[in-house]
Amino acid sequence: MSKKFCTPVSFLAMALAVCLAAICFEIVTQARIADQSYLLILNKAENTLAIVDPQEYKIIAKIPTGEGPHEVIASADGKLAFVANYGTQQVLGSSLSVIDLEAKKELRRVDLGALRRPHGIVFVGGKVYFTCEVNRVIARYDPATDKVDWIMGTGQDATHMLVASADAKRIYTANIRSNTVTVFDSTTPPMKVIQIPVGNQPEGIDLSPDGKELWVGQNSEGKITIIDTATNKVKESVQTGGVPIRVKFTPDGKRVLVSSAQSGELIVLDAVTRKELKRIAVGEVPVGILITPDGKRAFVATMQTGQVTAVNLDDLSVIKKIEPGQGPDGLAWAGK
Repeated sequence: MSKKFCTPVSFLAMALAVCLAAICFEIVTQARIADQSYLLILNKAENTLAIVDPQEYKIIAKIPTGEGPHEVIASADGKLAFVANYGTQQVLGSSLSVIDLEAKKELRRVDLGALRRPHGIVFVGGKVYFTCEVNRVIARYDPATDKVDWIMGTGQDATHMLVASADAKRIYTANIRSNTVTVFDSTTPPMKVIQIPVGNQPEGIDLSPDGKELWVGQNSEGKITIIDTATNKVKESVQTGGVPIRVKFTPDGKRVLVSSAQSGELIVLDAVTRKELKRIAVGEVPVGILITPDGKRAFVATMQTGQVTAVNLDDLSVIKKIEPGQGPDGLAWAGK
């Protein structure tokens, strides 16, 4: 009986095949990582960031943050998250947590020094803009240099939430105790700082996708104030009742979602007709709202019940409830 032996050529071919298989596996793995999207949930009562698989609705990791994390935003490439550590009633927060979402760990904690109570936070043009409630300012952090490179005062009390245009040439803040919205307009130099009087306790704030309207929730008046951004004037208001603590446009600009902290509902409004479309029971004290980039789902954090509710925006039904931790509040999306 003859025996078959592997020749040097066949050994080389086998080795090459193994190497090619390994390379292909690595390419596929990296592609999957690059395509991975995450739902980010801040648990402010336990000082953690929960990273959630938005398809399986499962918690992938929990990462410690600074004390009292309230708001979070991801970088444009989805690799980093930035957390505003607001603090507690006893402790004035003064830091940002920079989270590596691939390594799933806190990369660094940025000491903000005298800047206290960081809260509303956005990522625009590679930089992080955030409010500092105590100092009555907005500030800008550059991740590339690890420095706060710009600070601008609002001159208003309890500068809390903010929203910015895509080019950051217009930045808007809701100032809870001054009952105003501040506009930082740098479309034509020099920058103009404009104060717009609105109703009592403005907090939730969002800019329409076309940039023409700014919607602001008035916590103690149960209404949404609508501002014409071309004139910086209040044009009308929409009654919602309760405490409309957060306001969020869908990506197509056709609907606006409002979390009603008092009634435990997500209110869906038609952005054009201003009519109420539906109220969805989500749980006690709903606050943070996130809408996926494709506009198909919304997530609502309910602090008191310790849940995040996923909502189908096609038929406005509840899909799933996630239990990420204690006191979920700020939400963000990382990835595509």
